[in-house]
Amino acid sequence: MTMRLRPGLCAGVALIALIASPAHAESPDLEARMSAIESRMAALTGELEATRAENAALRTELAENRAKASPPAVQAAAAPADGFKVGGTTIKIGGFLKTVATFSRWDDGDVAGNSLGRDFYLPQTIPVGGTRESTDSDFSAKQTRLWLNLSTDVSGHTLKGYLETDFQTSPGTQGSERTTNGYNLALRRAWVQFDNLLVGQDWSTFQYVGALPESTDFVGPTEGTVFVRQPLVRYTAKLTPALALSVSAENAESATISSTSPTLAENDDDRIPDFAARLVYTAPFGELSLAGLFRQLSVDNGAVSDKAGAWGVSAAGKIVFGPDKRHDLRFMATYGDGIGRYVGLNFAPDAVYDGLAGSELETVKTFAALAALKLGWTPTLRSTFMAGYQNASYPSPAPLTANDKAWSLAGNLFWSPVKALDLGVEYRHGERQLLNGLAGQLNRLEFAAKYNF
Repeated sequence: MTMRLRPGLCAGVALIALIASPAHAESPDLEARMSAIESRMAALTGELEATRAENAALRTELAENRAKASPPAVQAAAAPADGFKVGGTTIKIGGFLKTVATFSRWDDGDVAGNSLGRDFYLPQTIPVGGTRESTDSDFSAKQTRLWLNLSTDVSGHTLKGYLETDFQTSPGTQGSERTTNGYNLALRRAWVQFDNLLVGQDWSTFQYVGALPESTDFVGPTEGTVFVRQPLVRYTAKLTPALALSVSAENAESATISSTSPTLAENDDDRIPDFAARLVYTAPFGELSLAGLFRQLSVDNGAVSDKAGAWGVSAAGKIVFGPDKRHDLRFMATYGDGIGRYVGLNFAPDAVYDGLAGSELETVKTFAALAALKLGWTPTLRSTFMAGYQNASYPSPAPLTANDKAWSLAGNLFWSPVKALDLGVEYRHGERQLLNGLAGQLNRLEFAAKYNF
């Protein structure tokens, strides 16, 4: 680009040189000439400013022409505030690293080392009717969790994806406690969502996840909560700014026992999906949830071929209060007929049959509840006190060694010295009772350290 110099500006420079020469300096009319020079200098200054403005305008025009000539593909896209971009998709990575030290005392027997009941509170694994006590200690990092969150804008719509894994879900091992302590990576959740439609594996719509309390344990008050992850198709609609309705069709699986054995069987004979719906009301004080479930149970094993209808309702919520809303009350109450596999990690069966040709499925009624009070002592120190309960009502005949009821009480203290680090200690007492009246107890002290990222 060439800058322009006006002719008047060049002439002015020559005039200054001429007047400043010795010949002119000795002229008698010097004052008149100096006055003329000052006038001419003022005019030249104006011309110089005009030239500068014109050159600036030329530079701006040239920059705009260059920008228009550049194709959009080479213009840099803004980096997301969180995560990173791959093409048009924003990817976020997160999860936590968690180590747990567990000390368990069983009053009526022992639990095998490879049992999930050693990893977290699972009431159906508490020994009953034994003749001796036993104490076990377990150290594990199996609960470590990893997730990927994906988001893409597509023509004004939102396309999302989510993948979540851990090392606790699968009971299998790649190593042993004697050597490497290697554990299998297992799928927890994997779904894709387009606007309001979600397809994939996720928490059941019948479950309100917000009721689960903070605990060193994997679940907490297990017997009292709805707890299922499975493949589903779910649609969520905002009825009002505060009210949302979700409806879903979910993977069906009937979990039954026979009248002579309490061993659960996954029949995999179901023909229609389970249907669930949930209303969630959100307000400044917290959330309230009401969910319903309808299913058709089915068994067809050659000797027995039958179907039975099943249903359930669950009310839950989370109420926040106190300074900076550091306290909260969480609760859930569930009742149903033939919903055993949805509650307490299948503590009770969905139905019973007597195993004889032509016998019918008889559904099992289930009631379960939990409550948890969290107290935030300071911004970094908090406690949760929780209780869980479940009771199953069986038809006749039913095996006397089937699970009848379970309950537990627990309390913990968590400290977060920095934002991403949680250190906790928890004590729990749990009991399990069979239909024949035999019972067993568990007392557990647990420590946990978790780094969230």
